Amino acid sequence: MQKHGILKYSEMRYEPDRPKASNPIKIQDLTFRDGHQSLFATRVRTEDLLHVAELMDQVGFYSMEVWGGATFDVMHRYLGEDPWERIRVLKKHITKTPFSMLLRGQNLVGYRNYPDDIVEAFVQRCCDNGIDIFRVFDALNDFRNFQTAVKVIKKNKKHFQGAICFSLTEQRMGGEIYNIEYYVSKAKQLENMGADTICIKDMAGLIAPYDAYDLITALKENVKVPVHLHTHFTSGMGDLSLFKAIEAGVDIIDTCVGPYAYRTSHPAIEPLVISLLGTNRDTGFDIKLLNTIGKEMEEDIPKYLQFADTTKFSVIDTDVIIHQTPGGMISNLINQLRQMDALDRLDDVFKEIPRVRKDLGQIPLVTPTSQIVGIQAVNNTLFDSYEGEYSHITEEVKDLCYGLYGKTPMPINPEVRKKALKGYPRGEKPITVRPGDILEPGLEKAKQEAEGLAKDIDDVLIVALYNITGKKFLRIKYGIEPMPEEMKPITLEEVKRQQELCEKAKAGLLVEPPVKKQIPKPEGLRQFDVFVDDEYFLVEVTEKGVPHIVHSAKIASSTPQAQVTQSSNPQPVPQSGKNNPQPVPNQSSAQPASTVVEGTPVTAPMPGMLVRYEKKVGDKVKVGETLLVLEAMKMYNNIPSPVEGTVVSTPLKDGDSVGKGDILIVVKPD
Repeated sequence: MQKHGILKYSEMRYEPDRPKASNPIKIQDLTFRDGHQSLFATRVRTEDLLHVAELMDQVGFYSMEVWGGATFDVMHRYLGEDPWERIRVLKKHITKTPFSMLLRGQNLVGYRNYPDDIVEAFVQRCCDNGIDIFRVFDALNDFRNFQTAVKVIKKNKKHFQGAICFSLTEQRMGGEIYNIEYYVSKAKQLENMGADTICIKDMAGLIAPYDAYDLITALKENVKVPVHLHTHFTSGMGDLSLFKAIEAGVDIIDTCVGPYAYRTSHPAIEPLVISLLGTNRDTGFDIKLLNTIGKEMEEDIPKYLQFADTTKFSVIDTDVIIHQTPGGMISNLINQLRQMDALDRLDDVFKEIPRVRKDLGQIPLVTPTSQIVGIQAVNNTLFDSYEGEYSHITEEVKDLCYGLYGKTPMPINPEVRKKALKGYPRGEKPITVRPGDILEPGLEKAKQEAEGLAKDIDDVLIVALYNITGKKFLRIKYGIEPMPEEMKPITLEEVKRQQELCEKAKAGLLVEPPVKKQIPKPEGLRQFDVFVDDEYFLVEVTEKGVPHIVHSAKIASSTPQAQVTQSSNPQPVPQSGKNNPQPVPNQSSAQPASTVVEGTPVTAPMPGMLVRYEKKVGDKVKVGETLLVLEAMKMYNNIPSPVEGTVVSTPLKDGDSVGKGDILIVVKPD
């Protein structure tokens, strides 16, 4: 009998109801959460998941990950869907397979650590709404950030899966930080905390096959609870690493159904089913059923292709070994840079990521640290005039340097920390205690914020985690304001019409040139020389009817109105890359039609959302003082004043979306 590790050959059987293998590998499916988060920026809607929900329930998965991660944010912010309702709806159609969610420890499903009272309420509602298995991780592998959530999970007798974020400082496992001893030590800590299973969470597909074999072997020798391996396909090693882990004795692995697999997502289940036939680790799955599900899923994918990474043809990204950016973060980076007309700077951003990561303590790259490092790398790439300037430091980087996310694996660069904590409101000396210990309770405040909007605790928690977008969603949910067009689902018929328009445009058939009517030239024509960029036009003009005398008057407004003047010290703009001329600033729908004020306009350096103004009309400001907070890529960016003077216009309101180049605030220089 041939043998590979613990994998042994057995009788080859093909029928769907073949005898159960002696040690079958358990499969958690990620299609409904991490699959589309990695490929389509989490945009898949509940209605499309329901098309295959009941079929998925028949497969025999160990569990299905259906919630957590970015779903909570994206659903209420972009899809106009209640994230809590997704659990309840899916539970009606998937009755046999346990539901799993990804919980970011004290971060919950947000991008910062929340107070203990909010953590307790949130995890309790997850239990009440139908989550069975909680995969809990902390971006810094600081398990102090597990304590509050685990207490609630255990009280409800739910499954606590402790996850260790897999990371590297070299191209293979090893070095002074992320070696086998590190992971075994972390696994023992989780077992002592009461973990029911332990997961190695490889967010970027970094684990090499033989490293996977050695690590799983070491874990099986040192802990008693089942071991679970989660990896992505990004580097191209995902399938190989899962196979070596199976041979080493891993108990559970993560996969996706074919249409939602590969690229920055996960290995597909179908090849594994066939490859493990005739072994003691046979999944027992019906390949024909999986094929049916895959074909059904293909029907809806055209709706989401606009969110896919189309910057290259290759399905693998070997650069990930260097920049270590998880799949979901790559798709978000691409979307952000595309909106900033800076997609050609993507390679520059990837080069900057390792530098920023090292400065911030060699932290693992997983939400939210991947976003923290990613957006800071974008800021450094687009706005810094020299390497290491850190001219635009996000609030989250400041929080990380202060210790609000926990302890970093290596010390933070002292120069970066000093820059980040200069004027930091909590103080310039970092903390060393558990972050939750210094966070003030927040649930009662959230209830006050949501008063008049929230109808239950689930609504309150949406506001508690995402204050501005949460309240906006509740106004839409309860019909107080209409759903924006961009939130509404697109149909396959609309996709087809768009495709037809594109084909016509490619063929030059989209616009038929109008037939010009020839009319005789009247007498008294006046000629004008008109210059547009480098082109010259001779224009002849005649006046019709009685001449009009036009008087201009100021528009009444609560904000002083006058002519905008250009400052000698304008707001920094992104540094152009090769063949990347600065585009004309976009005009956002949030931009007032009559914003005409005397002073220095401060414009949005990137597309995003206004979180809040730190200054109001009439306030005196100094150069570099924070005027407002702009959210971009889920990170908060403080926008400084380029001049000393007085604020004369704040044309937006909290929660308004802005385009790159939109006027955010106007300061009249002294």
